[in-house]
Amino acid sequence: MKAKLINGLLILTSLLGYLEWGTTNHLFLFEAEGEIVQKLITDPMSVLHPFILMPLAGQLLLCYTLFQRKPSKILTYIAIGFIGLLLAFMFVIGIMSQNLKVFASTLPFLITAFIAIMNFRRTA
Repeated sequence: MKAKLINGLLILTSLLGYLEWGTTNHLFLFEAEGEIVQKLITDPMSVLHPFILMPLAGQLLLCYTLFQRKPSKILTYIAIGFIGLLLAFMFVIGIMSQNLKVFASTLPFLITAFIAIMNFRRTA
């Protein structure tokens, strides 16, 4: 049960990432994901990019683990890697641009991912 809770938290915290560019453009990852799903249905070729498909695949893998009796450690690690690529990149961008909102929005996922990895290492 603890692994399912952690995987659920990984999904939720991955959606909290905040992007900001230019002077008036900003959105949360859950907003971007909604747009991606719409475009995936209407124009699939427009969303073919690794920074779009890998985090989406990671979230789908985490959703799949929620329906398993005992969540797969391997699938969780893969999902953390897929989502973590985007959020770690955002973390670095937040530090380099000194944007506290972008930096802070990645911390919940990164902390939860660390807790998940420690939990799965302890239970193995």
